[in-house]
Amino acid sequence: MPIQHFAPPPHVKAPPLSFATRISDLLFVSGIPGFDATGALPDGFEAQFANVVVNIKRVLGEVGAGMHDLVKVNVLLTRASDVAAMNALYAGAFGPPPYPARTTCVVQALPDPKMLIEIEAVASLAK
Repeated sequence: MPIQHFAPPPHVKAPPLSFATRISDLLFVSGIPGFDATGALPDGFEAQFANVVVNIKRVLGEVGAGMHDLVKVNVLLTRASDVAAMNALYAGAFGPPPYPARTTCVVQALPDPKMLIEIEAVASLAK
């Protein structure tokens, strides 16, 4: 099976990457920051988190998958003070249990200084 590439939405100014790639029954979702539908980055953590979830759901939906198909998630935060809020929001967005395997890292910076969160994921498309 050839590799299938999914481009970023037209409103998003993305670096040279695919928003996701599919090979066989695996979908690899690139790190998605909290840009809204217009390509703007809101100031608040909760708003950025919500936008990340909307964008991940959109990518998954393009291949007929959903949040329950995620097997691994990597969360990058720029502020340790957002870990508790992220866990609370994550439980609702990525639940109900069982949750995908997850790594959460607090990093010094993301590409845009206003980015507070970025999430990348791997989904199984095996049915």
